[in-house]
Amino acid sequence: MFKKYRILKWISLFFIVLIVVIVSFGFWFNGLIPPKEVNLETTTVEDLPYLSENIVPKRGKILAVVTSTNIMGSSGKSTGYELTELARAYYVFKANGFEVDIASPKGGKPSVVIDGDDMGAFDYAFLNDSEAQQKANNTYPIHDLIKEDYSAVYFVGGKGAMFDFPDNKTIQTIVRNYYQSNKVVGAVCHGPAALVNVVLDNGRPLVENKTVSGFTNEEELLLIPEAATIFPFLLQNKLIKQGANFNEGAMYLQQISHDSNLITGQNPWSVWALAETMIKQLGYTPKPRVITSEENAVKVLSIYEQKGFEKAKEVIRNMEEKQNKPIHRVLIAQHSLVAIMKGDVSRFLNMLELTSYAKRFDTAKTK
Repeated sequence: MFKKYRILKWISLFFIVLIVVIVSFGFWFNGLIPPKEVNLETTTVEDLPYLSENIVPKRGKILAVVTSTNIMGSSGKSTGYELTELARAYYVFKANGFEVDIASPKGGKPSVVIDGDDMGAFDYAFLNDSEAQQKANNTYPIHDLIKEDYSAVYFVGGKGAMFDFPDNKTIQTIVRNYYQSNKVVGAVCHGPAALVNVVLDNGRPLVENKTVSGFTNEEELLLIPEAATIFPFLLQNKLIKQGANFNEGAMYLQQISHDSNLITGQNPWSVWALAETMIKQLGYTPKPRVITSEENAVKVLSIYEQKGFEKAKEVIRNMEEKQNKPIHRVLIAQHSLVAIMKGDVSRFLNMLELTSYAKRFDTAKTK
């Protein structure tokens, strides 16, 4: 009886210690994350010099297309288009002289996905922009548009695109005609679902032998393990089946593919580069802008992938100490959680150390 009591005592003590460790780690981890900027949510276009100064003369129009789907198949899970994937591209196009119209398969007000952790100044400016909101909440039915009015089309991501982009005949016609007439076709994340069933006039799939990017199987299945049963297909598999050369980058980091007038991006972190590449393909030099703290964090993570931990620390030091470039360390911390989900303890610890290292410079600046 006494032996059994001692075993129970040690088991209880173990769980108490484990709880203390977990809670302590939680407080420590939370301390790595900078407090949210209070004024960020009130950002307007006028607050952003990229948009409010050195206005570029009008050059034409670009069509942005978002999904009308608000539920992922029979799963009951809500979905829509990704706000960040629309807002950032919208403002790149606007800053470079292009008017932007927003369309969807059904028209009207589509469902939107807003991820608070990913929101930046441009995303909040979009929410506070009456003109942008009027367009986003009253999208044109895509079949009603005069397609010849636009120099380019951009398909916004969001998991809903997997359901209503692939078989939409109007979308297929727009993509085929724009591509064949040398207009620019762009798509990001799940947006390339608009490309998978497009057949050119020569009878061959549009993506056949094209280098393309899109949301990868690895990215999809990590977040939604049952994705293969929820979606009509996995995007990477479908593009490869259609003959595409799928250009897969690191998980949740910037990756774009530029194949003539077809420009595609892997995920939300690819939007800035993709939109500016579309501007280049249209024949213009993109308007200079201040690189965001999130993009700086993506660069750190990319260097980690390519050259390792010490080189990533060196990039942080150069950015923070010598170049005074801010780093969105929340994104680096998020990648530590991705590492845990993948069971990669070494990467998890490295991500925590990089986050902590970036914090040291921010702390030093405030002293």
